[in-house]
Amino acid sequence: MHTRLYRNGALEKEGFPVEEVSDYVGDPDNTVWFDLCCPSSADLGVVGEELGLHELAVEDVLSDHQRPKVDIYDNHLFITVYGVHFDEGQLDPVEVNVFVTRNALVTVRENDHFDIREVVKRWDANTRLAGHGVAFLLHGLLDYVVDSQFDLVQDLDTQAEALEESLFDEDGPHDGRALQRRMYELRKNTARLRKISMPMREVVGTLLHRDQDFIAEPAMAPYYEDVNDHVLRVAEWVETIRDMLANVRETRLAQQGFRLNEIMKRLTSWAAIIAVPTAITGYYGQNVPYPGSGQPWGFWMSTALVAGMSVLLYVVFKKKDWL
Repeated sequence: MHTRLYRNGALEKEGFPVEEVSDYVGDPDNTVWFDLCCPSSADLGVVGEELGLHELAVEDVLSDHQRPKVDIYDNHLFITVYGVHFDEGQLDPVEVNVFVTRNALVTVRENDHFDIREVVKRWDANTRLAGHGVAFLLHGLLDYVVDSQFDLVQDLDTQAEALEESLFDEDGPHDGRALQRRMYELRKNTARLRKISMPMREVVGTLLHRDQDFIAEPAMAPYYEDVNDHVLRVAEWVETIRDMLANVRETRLAQQGFRLNEIMKRLTSWAAIIAVPTAITGYYGQNVPYPGSGQPWGFWMSTALVAGMSVLLYVVFKKKDWL
């Protein structure tokens, strides 16, 4: 059971049943956190009654694919964010819903692909801030979520640059289908990251620029500003990667068009070379007399003419770089 009780900034208890939460939240000196993973509607109903959560917020938890957001109610905040998870190379975001009251933080995970233990490690690494209560706990959660997205966008940028370089790598492999597959997967992952990272600007911005009694801690403001800076950098970076991938796609199409033109020039050149002997032999194949008809020297003259014209056309086309 992921539960924690902080009292006056010190970790006092953890691993206790969720049913005991109501015994602690009544004391303003206490800060309580507990985590739910894949809860049922009955479980959420119990939590909602214990903390006085709004029914619309509880309903949003049961609805899949919520947009990252902050909903403000009379006695609590409801926040939706997404963690980063990969399944067979495809980005599969994990929805995390958060209820924030004056002295309680409730995290509701869509599944266990979001590792809540990493968030706990961040809390333990900054115990000097634990005295700020819920503002401290919420910052640790958002910081982990945004940093995960930041690490992912860095990796996607590296992949995009490698893909860009591979377009002009003459010594590397030239498997067109593999290149197209890499480009498709990268564009798909970038699009999914954009859907969960762009709205985070509104989420953190709302927490920063509106007076929220639940997290009104001036000492925590610089830490939220740092999270906001990372959010903005992720959003800008995602847009840069999208532009880069669009350029890669256009360059790839231009390369394919250029390659097609090269092939057509070669085919046309060879067709012209073949057309000369075809024309000559076809002409002499008519039932009309021709110079040297029936004579050995006529045969050798036509053969020399075919070979000479073919070589001449080959030299001309090679000089024009058509072959």
